[in-house]
Amino acid sequence: MTKLNCCRRNQELQIDELGDLPNWFCCVDHSYFIFTVLVRSYQRSTLKSCKNSFEIAMGEEEIPDDSSPLIQHPIRRTGNLQKAVAHIITGVIGAGVLSLAWSVAQLGWIGGPLMILMFAGTTFVSANLLSDCYIFSHPQHGNIRCSSLMDAVRFYQGEMKKKVCGVLVHASLYGTTVAYIITSATSIRAILKSNCYHKEGHQAPCKYGDTEYMMLFGLVQIVMSFIPDLHNMAWVSVVAAIMSFAYSSIGLGLGVKTVIENGRIMGSLTGVPAANISDKLWLVFQAIGDVAFAYPYSVILLEIEDTLESPPPENKTMKKASMIAILITTFFYLCCGCFGYAAFGNQTPGNLLTGFGFYEPYWLIDFANACIVLHLVGGYQIFCQPIYGAVDRWCSKRYPNSGFVNNFYQMKLPWLPAFRINLFRICFRTAYVISTTGLAILFPYFNQVLGVLGALGFWPLAIYFPVEMYFVQRKIEAWSRKWIVLRTFSFICFLVSLLGLIGSLEGIISEKLS
Repeated sequence: MTKLNCCRRNQELQIDELGDLPNWFCCVDHSYFIFTVLVRSYQRSTLKSCKNSFEIAMGEEEIPDDSSPLIQHPIRRTGNLQKAVAHIITGVIGAGVLSLAWSVAQLGWIGGPLMILMFAGTTFVSANLLSDCYIFSHPQHGNIRCSSLMDAVRFYQGEMKKKVCGVLVHASLYGTTVAYIITSATSIRAILKSNCYHKEGHQAPCKYGDTEYMMLFGLVQIVMSFIPDLHNMAWVSVVAAIMSFAYSSIGLGLGVKTVIENGRIMGSLTGVPAANISDKLWLVFQAIGDVAFAYPYSVILLEIEDTLESPPPENKTMKKASMIAILITTFFYLCCGCFGYAAFGNQTPGNLLTGFGFYEPYWLIDFANACIVLHLVGGYQIFCQPIYGAVDRWCSKRYPNSGFVNNFYQMKLPWLPAFRINLFRICFRTAYVISTTGLAILFPYFNQVLGVLGALGFWPLAIYFPVEMYFVQRKIEAWSRKWIVLRTFSFICFLVSLLGLIGSLEGIISEKLS
């Protein structure tokens, strides 16, 4: 009983003062499933902190398991096939869809659709491999549920590779927040230009800068960064999901409308021509990186699988859900990318809603871009809060006696409920937002930045770790047929990621020097 009481005190301290973050929030793109599993994940985080204290006292290894006697009511998993499909779709479709028309334009009518289909197939294979890694057979503790990608990497690959995975995940989170600042400023500028063109005519010199809007977005994010943790911002996720579907559907609808008005399909088999072969190759590689950014969801797959009820086995349900969700997403991506290219041909803009392929109806363009901004305001927090939580926990453990790090102060402002502040959080979170805003101002290149992020995250997180864990889970022998096939698959995906990264970096350098 003494252990349990002590454990409960640790639990309360971890949640209330450290702002513990759920594992499943490593990298979620404006996903509605955050809202539906919030309560269950909150229970899991409290259980894990309580259980860790007990195991450390007993000198045992930390094992994530929800059957602990310290919890009176075990966690209920009530997810099913339909819910899993919805979680995947809302977790995947987002800002990346805006660049697909440009990507198809660079690759042409043959390469564009084929590239989208190739990434769809690759994502499906990766999802199947990772689905089978949900249950880890521990030699002493039996079957263990891996409720996040980093949990799975730790058990299958060891602590060192878990740290590598963590670095890649957090680098991806940081880079995405930079991309969101760029996109939001572009959308704000697009609203102003749309109104200007409507009043002054399409040939009017309507020019607006980006820097001031990036700084404005940064100020908003500094204020929103005072939200303690993700447990207090489920509403942000819901709004972000609704907004992402709204602007994606508007972009698709406007593309279809323009094709019908043109009366013909524009574009060519080989895509937008370039001055020479090398320039064309750089654009093709960059387009590959953009498509890579739009697809994989390996970081959230195990989180979704951990919500599924059993029977039937979770991995079988997850595989069916992945197949259905990828088919729906691919159809949507093909429509957005191909109709956008068919509407504008070689003039297809990098961002379908801000490059002014569309002028009218101007109010609909304004609404779509406003949806983008609202989505990105919430999306920024969804991506940065896991980093905030990780830094908070690390510093609290590293400097347990520091008042600057650990002390909280009560504040009460007029017309607002009382809230607590922490000096370290104010300083670090403000510095974080300033750093991302500064990088966005230095490199305000939408397609190139998305390409870099897509290429950096695609192979290691969506291919390498799932393949390596699958080898361990299935006990596949070296140089067996399946081993050779999967190694070849991983190597080809590595080359694709490398080409996308090189092309996108070249694009950033060229834009910066031009």
